[in-house]
Amino acid sequence: MARPMKRRRICALPQINRFGPLHAPECTDRPVIMMTVDEYETIRLIDHEGFNQEECAEKMNVSRSTVQSIYVDARKKLAASLVNGQVLWIEGGEYRLCDGTGKGCGRGGCHRRRRGRSFERNESQQ
Repeated sequence: MARPMKRRRICALPQINRFGPLHAPECTDRPVIMMTVDEYETIRLIDHEGFNQEECAEKMNVSRSTVQSIYVDARKKLAASLVNGQVLWIEGGEYRLCDGTGKGCGRGGCHRRRRGRSFERNESQQ
């Protein structure tokens, strides 16, 4: 029996969850690339905030090897979107939002609280 997947701790949902070519119509014949919220969080923590994989793993409450796997998948999706001009959609995944207290959420306090934005979205949407 497989071990149940551990929900990754996410500091904040993306402000914008759809990216792509500027003049792309809503309906296109190109497939949409789906990136999960936890994949987005690894990109945010490692590439934007400057954490290494071990620090990122601590923030997300998972192992470093799990972060490495998530990060590799996220980078492939990001590259495919850029190179092929495909829409990148960020949603879903196994995650839980932090409580907003700033404990374990990154340098300088909680990203969620710092942005001053309320996140009432259902975390289990996929």
